[in-house]
Amino acid sequence: SDCTSSMDTMFAVPILFLLVLYTFVGLAIVCDEYFCESLEKISSALNLSDDVAGATFMAAGSSAPELFTALITIFIAPGDQGVGTIVGSAVFNICVIVGVTALSAGQVLDLWWYPLSRDSAFYALSIILMVLAMADGQVTVFESASLVATYVLYVSAMCFNEKIVDWLKSQERRVESEKNLK
Repeated sequence: SDCTSSMDTMFAVPILFLLVLYTFVGLAIVCDEYFCESLEKISSALNLSDDVAGATFMAAGSSAPELFTALITIFIAPGDQGVGTIVGSAVFNICVIVGVTALSAGQVLDLWWYPLSRDSAFYALSIILMVLAMADGQVTVFESASLVATYVLYVSAMCFNEKIVDWLKSQERRVESEKNLK
């Protein structure tokens, strides 16, 4: 059966587009005015560094739609949408958000190798674990625990991030000063 309704007319599509646009603008305003400010206050009250806050509260807040989609496809309306939504969202985040941000910067962005390497390594590990967990079509409790443990390891690394950064920068300065002496 065709999936058509009276809203599929040539006149309804622009109206629907405007409604979606209105929703996105409203969501942007709510996130900017309330969500980010609330997360900053929570992080400040808990004495969390920006790195830990970003890896926990900010990540959970921005990933809530994928989480609820996955829960709905598990408990309410079983289907494959959960995994597809999560993986598709990750691809969107990496390709579109990073790409548009870089294009919008209006300048060449200088990146330090460590944060990019750290996050890419954890991301690669999480993808490998996800593929291994889903390879046989079933996800066991051990595989699920491994995925959650990887996230806990990432947050733990973020807790020590400032010390790691200080150490790495001191090593870079030491190597640079040794080069200058030669």
